[in-house]
Amino acid sequence: MHQRSSVGELAERLRRDLDRYPPGGKLPSSRALVEQFRVSPVTVSRALAQLAAEGLVVTRPGAGAFRARPRATETPAGDTSWQEVALSADGAPDLVPRTVDASGVTVSLAAPPPGVLEFNGGYPHPSLQPERAMAAALARAGRRPGAWGRPPLEGLPELREWFAREIGGSVTAAEVLIAAGGQSALATALRALAPPGAPVLVESPTYPGMLALARAAGLRPVPVPVDPDGVRPALLADAFRASGARVFVCQPLFQNPTGAVLAADRRTEVLRIAREAGAFVIEDDFVRRLAHADAGPLPRPLAADDPDGVVVHVGSLTKATSPSFRVSALAARGPVLERLRAIQVVDSFFVPRPLQEAALELVGSPAWPRHLRALSAELKVRRDIMTAALARHLPELALPHVPSGGYHLWLRLPDGTGGASRAFGSGGESALTAAGLRAGVALTPGRPYFSAEPPAPHLRLSFAAVAGTADITEGVRRLRVACDEVLPAKTPRRPLP
Repeated sequence: MHQRSSVGELAERLRRDLDRYPPGGKLPSSRALVEQFRVSPVTVSRALAQLAAEGLVVTRPGAGAFRARPRATETPAGDTSWQEVALSADGAPDLVPRTVDASGVTVSLAAPPPGVLEFNGGYPHPSLQPERAMAAALARAGRRPGAWGRPPLEGLPELREWFAREIGGSVTAAEVLIAAGGQSALATALRALAPPGAPVLVESPTYPGMLALARAAGLRPVPVPVDPDGVRPALLADAFRASGARVFVCQPLFQNPTGAVLAADRRTEVLRIAREAGAFVIEDDFVRRLAHADAGPLPRPLAADDPDGVVVHVGSLTKATSPSFRVSALAARGPVLERLRAIQVVDSFFVPRPLQEAALELVGSPAWPRHLRALSAELKVRRDIMTAALARHLPELALPHVPSGGYHLWLRLPDGTGGASRAFGSGGESALTAAGLRAGVALTPGRPYFSAEPPAPHLRLSFAAVAGTADITEGVRRLRVACDEVLPAKTPRRPLP
């Protein structure tokens, strides 16, 4: 049984048994719980820690765990209704509402209920993460002289140099800032480049977390459609002219969610169009290290071919390591670099030095290239198994593009055909998502990936968040069950490209 699910299950069983003990009463020892429930000591420790965090038990080193005593008095709930006025009636109404819908982000971060297969995850499964290499790197980093001191505000010089080499071209370490993960770096870039109320051009569809960041900053996302070759340059130029935007956010490599790679001829066009518009391009290079084994040579980041400072580059180690390994880079040249630096310092001071030291240890170790090779091979296997299973069990779900990198597939749900149009019309994605949970598979609906009305219903399926390939096959079988529940009748089957 997977560690995470067994921790939750043990915590629930202990929670149900608490009434057997009086307040302050001692629970069985950790050894007794290990033997009783046939789990590891680590599982017992984490389950007790979860109950302690809920205020149900108290742990005392050397003595054991005890049922918590009820609080003598409960603090009356306050009245926070005043905040609705304070947040929306400040005398200078926002040009763009700054309410934040984080549902498109949390769906890929939240763990599904026990027994539900995770097709909605935003990170590789722990079995695909270099846990031993990260632990060894963190241990070595902690022993470095000065590892727990204050780092340079821009980041460790050696780490900035490593990121500059990874970007390539004429980018130097002096043009790189170390940030706390890609999400934080994107937030800094958006705040630096666009004032509240301004339009910002985004790919359509695109990453919901970036849309949430833009709206939280009071920006107005303006969609620019993509196809299997990336953003369409003619439409990008039209969007700049129509909106007056001075920022375009794009993912040129294995775009989320479509998996598209910006074609070679479009790369120069995108930079030219942005330069003529006097605009910046924020390049979110989030999965460069998640290329599949059959991807072939990868195109360089846009920043490597940008001498004029059009591109603000965001690159991260997180996707290839762990959700908690939040180390990324912001790269830019020209006066904008100082603005980026100032905003980052004000927001977060700096990335903790032990994490930066651990990143240096990790990427400099022989384990790093071995991990990337193994990850690349495994992602290809998982992608191929999912595409084959979909072709066999759900050919009515169209897969316009099979990506050669990343960790998910982007499916178009059937529309305009009999019962399918009724099922997948308004609210159809939500109905399918709910049916998926009942069938035991967590799905990601496509609506949050669009900043305006979507052209069709979609679904994003992750093949990296489950434990293994058997779970992929079983998950597609469960998705078939969910589709059969939502659809009054099976739609005409269409083979995948």
